[in-house]
Amino acid sequence: MDDEAHVLIPRVKLGAQGLEVSKLGFGCMGLTGVYNSPVSDEAGISIIKHAFNNGITFFDTADVYGPHANEILLGKALKQLPREKIQVATKFGVVGIDATGLVINGKPEYARACCEESLRRLGLDYVDLYYQHRVDRTVPIEETMGELRKLVEEGKVKYIGLSEAGPDTIRRAHVVHPISALQMEWSLWTREIEKEIVPLCRELGIGIVPYSPLGRGFFGGRGVTEKLPSNASLINIPRFVGENLEKNKVLYVRLENLAKKHQCSTAQLALAWVGHQGDDVVPIPGTTKLRNLDDNIGSLKLKLTEDDLKEISDAVREEEVAGYRSHRSFESVTWKYTNTPPMHTDLPA
Repeated sequence: MDDEAHVLIPRVKLGAQGLEVSKLGFGCMGLTGVYNSPVSDEAGISIIKHAFNNGITFFDTADVYGPHANEILLGKALKQLPREKIQVATKFGVVGIDATGLVINGKPEYARACCEESLRRLGLDYVDLYYQHRVDRTVPIEETMGELRKLVEEGKVKYIGLSEAGPDTIRRAHVVHPISALQMEWSLWTREIEKEIVPLCRELGIGIVPYSPLGRGFFGGRGVTEKLPSNASLINIPRFVGENLEKNKVLYVRLENLAKKHQCSTAQLALAWVGHQGDDVVPIPGTTKLRNLDDNIGSLKLKLTEDDLKEISDAVREEEVAGYRSHRSFESVTWKYTNTPPMHTDLPA
C-alpha cells in the first residue's frame, strides 16, 4: 500500500462517559524494553511524535514498564506535544515479578500513591485513563474502585479502566464507578474474550482496548520471517518455540495468502481484523520501528466485509493455535499481596 502513514484516523468513544480517542492507539511498553532492547530517549520521542503527527492521539503506558522508565520517556515526549489533543493511559497494580509470578497490590493507599507518582513521572496534572493493571484477589474490588473514584473527583484521573479482569470483577467495579475501558489481550490467535467479556462490555457500555493485537509480533512475521534473537523474551512464550512455533507457522502462511489477496501486509490484515470487531474497539500495537508504525497506521485503509472477516477468522482457528499465550511463569500465576510502596525515581531536571 502506498503512502501508508497518510491516513485519516477517526476518533471513537471509549465507554459511555465521554472519553474520545483515536481509533488506533500506541502501546509504549516496547520503547523501554521487554520484547526488544530499549531504544534511546531520542528515538523513543521521535516515534511517539511521529505517531501523533500521523493521527494517533491515544498513548498507553504503565508504572511497571521499565519500571518507571516508560512513563518518564512518554513524559519527555509530551512536553513537545499539545497536551489537550492527547489521551494518556497508564496503569498501577503490578509491583513486579518474582519466581512464582506477578506480585499484585490493589490496596487503596497504594493506588493513590501510584497515581501521584505516575503523574509526577509523566509531568501531568491528570491522566486521561487510569487502569488497574491486574486485579488483586486479596482486596475487594469495591475498595480499590472507591479510591479511584476519589481520584476522579479530585481531577487527577478523568476515566477509569481495568485490565485482564473477569466478568464478576467488572460488574462489581462498574457499580462503584463506571468503567470506561477494559484492556485485554485480543488478536487472531487470542480470542477467549469474545465469548463472555466482549458481550458484557457492550452491555455495560465499556470500550475495549486490545493489547498485543498482532500476537506479540507474530502476525508481523516475528518468529517466522524474522528470526528471534537468542536473548529475546519471546522465547519464553510457548507459542514461539519448538513444535508449537512450527504448527503456528501454518496459520501465518494462511494469513499471508489472504494478505496478498487484499494487497496488504500480514500485520495490516491481522490488525484490521481486530479493529473491525467494533467501533468500541481500539487496538494499541507498539513498535520500535517507524516503518512498522506506518504499516500499522496503514491498516486503517482496509475495509473488510463480514465475509472477509469470517475468511480471516477461519484461517486462524482458535483450536489450531499451539501453545499458551503468555510466559510460562504466568501459566499458573500467583497473585500476591504486598505492602511494597511505589518506587520513587528521581526525575531529571
